[in-house]
Amino acid sequence: MHPLVTQDHIDQFQRDGVTLIKGLWADQVDTLRAGVERNMTNPGPYAAENLHKGEAGRFFDDYCNWQRIPEFEDVIRNGPAAAVAADLMQSKQVQLFHEHVLVKEPGTSKPTPWHQDGPYYFVEGRQTVSFWSPLDPVREASLRCVAGSHLWDKPVLPTRWLSEENFYPDEDTYMPVPDPDAEGMTVLEWPMEPGDAVAFNYGVLHGARGNTTDHRRRAFSLRLLGDDARYVERPGKTSPPFPGHDMTPGQRLRDDWFPVLDQT
Repeated sequence: MHPLVTQDHIDQFQRDGVTLIKGLWADQVDTLRAGVERNMTNPGPYAAENLHKGEAGRFFDDYCNWQRIPEFEDVIRNGPAAAVAADLMQSKQVQLFHEHVLVKEPGTSKPTPWHQDGPYYFVEGRQTVSFWSPLDPVREASLRCVAGSHLWDKPVLPTRWLSEENFYPDEDTYMPVPDPDAEGMTVLEWPMEPGDAVAFNYGVLHGARGNTTDHRRRAFSLRLLGDDARYVERPGKTSPPFPGHDMTPGQRLRDDWFPVLDQT
């Protein structure tokens, strides 16, 4: 196992779908901060502002920029995330899906809505992991994950963060977005230092509190795939869309777009 990983991490990840990895990118925080600033100065085609007119603060997010932001590619290819992911997923190979930047400026009261990542994506499998890492100390604005939600019988219907519209037709395949606090679900969250990372399965229901503090909350997320991940078709346009991919259901994601990462 990688030195950052213990058997307790693996057991919790398999049982609850989520665990905390202390110091995953502790040595690369400055690199990631520089990458986030480059991203915000030069947003990509999927960049979004997630507040309505008149709402205080700023909630910026963007993804799929690792090929044009050298700091992100450096961390993805040369950091420990792939090796840690292989241990948590119990997978021989680790494949890159995409990265995601989420920034809540001071005084941004809007929370990140409850959602599962998996239903937005065109990939399914038991062996998946997202790393969510703050680049600033977080207490009140940390990620919140519902333990065991990756094992639910039905996925949660994805919604658009700003308009709150359903992402796909409301089919029997999906369940409505629950309210974990009102429904008494077990919600896991941790105070975190820059470079710590919450590791969670794509099927885990999660969200984040607003940032009502007087300092920024920059976060870098990395989505990785294991051996059993396969392309699936959804009942609508996925997010990210990755147009023109030419993949068919049941196929491993093409490794010229989604490279297999070195675990050394």
